[in-house]
Amino acid sequence: MKLYSTKGIAPEVDLREAVLSGLPPDNGLYMPVSIPVLPASFLKKLPELSLVEIGFTICRELFGGYIEDAILYDIIQKSMTFPAPLVSVAPDTHILELFHGPSLAFKDFGARFMAQLMAYFNKDEEQELLILVATSGDTGGAVASGFAGVEGINVCILYPSGKVSALQEKQLTTHGGNIKAIEIAGSFDDCQDLVKAAFLDQELQERLNLSSANSINIARLIPQTFYYFEGFKQLTNPNIPVYFSVPSGNFGNLTAGVFAHRMGLPIAGFLGATNRNDVVPDFLQTGVYQPRPSVPTLSNAMDVGNPSNFRRLDDLFCSTWNNFKALIHGFSFSDIDTEGEMRRLFFDKQYLIDPHGAVASLAWTAFLDANMGQTAQGIIIETAHPAKFQEEVERILDQKIELPTSLEKLKSLKKEAFSMDSSFTEFKEFLLNTY
Repeated sequence: MKLYSTKGIAPEVDLREAVLSGLPPDNGLYMPVSIPVLPASFLKKLPELSLVEIGFTICRELFGGYIEDAILYDIIQKSMTFPAPLVSVAPDTHILELFHGPSLAFKDFGARFMAQLMAYFNKDEEQELLILVATSGDTGGAVASGFAGVEGINVCILYPSGKVSALQEKQLTTHGGNIKAIEIAGSFDDCQDLVKAAFLDQELQERLNLSSANSINIARLIPQTFYYFEGFKQLTNPNIPVYFSVPSGNFGNLTAGVFAHRMGLPIAGFLGATNRNDVVPDFLQTGVYQPRPSVPTLSNAMDVGNPSNFRRLDDLFCSTWNNFKALIHGFSFSDIDTEGEMRRLFFDKQYLIDPHGAVASLAWTAFLDANMGQTAQGIIIETAHPAKFQEEVERILDQKIELPTSLEKLKSLKKEAFSMDSSFTEFKEFLLNTY
């Protein structure tokens, strides 16, 4: 498998180099030179396949024999140890629950696969690998869980102070061992900028063996394609056009969906659902992409003002606005809208949804309203267990919600995190002195 940089300056690399380096030296993002179309026979027997079998087939076709079959199957089998059930709340509305992994968020799919893949690639190296990751909420917990105790790999997680939920913070600050957390006085964009700057710093590159676990790393996106196929296979009538409504922040989740579409999954379109951080919906409406500082919202994991994966989408659509609009429809909603949708689903449909999934649900309703008379069905991506946002969910619904055992245990654990401002100098000194 060969990969190229979206900036087109850095040379092509193999899968190992792309995964372990994270970013190309020209500060682009790695993309597969080719995305194979899966055979029609695979799609025909999709309902009979397990999630592991789906993932194995996708990776075997995409990697082109780069990893031998037995090893590849073992990597996926160790990663995909939890289900992704599809729940119907109306004949034309389904919710794909991606929160049944250990950190109760969809990021478990990418983080666990990446941990196994990196451990395989780095097993014969003398120098330990250092994973840098910025999180706006769920990524940090999933990466911490996926990499905890993995031999030969250290993880450094950066998160914005006061902008993740209390339980999210506990998930990424209580592992210890090879997992360290840094609380940054700033936004998620500041955290992401620090990670990117570290990869471009020559001294850090020479002294440390750096990689990334954000969705800027291609290894995060590949396993996220699995659950698009997994959700599609569970539809009662897959012949009715299906749209995936994706709560979007850094747009890695939606990019993975476009990968799945390119591989042959018959998706009619995607709804890019955002909160007030609506850079991409604005672009889809105006044709002008204009990043801006993020603003805090109820759906905090989507508080991104300059989505990294927009560059991948731009590359996939050949920088052509009409190509974007032909497949992706953009929507944005306020916190008031989000709270109203959470109450509607809970009291009218008896379905408890988190703030991020609620934004995606709003987008699906708005799409139906704008396309009256069109026969279609929607799959809403539910990215996190509502209990991860216990205080907000209970306030909005005026109901007590039960915490899963894994979250209840977190309450008694002590937070361990380093605090610093958004200065790259301070962050660089920390890395050099610590690792």
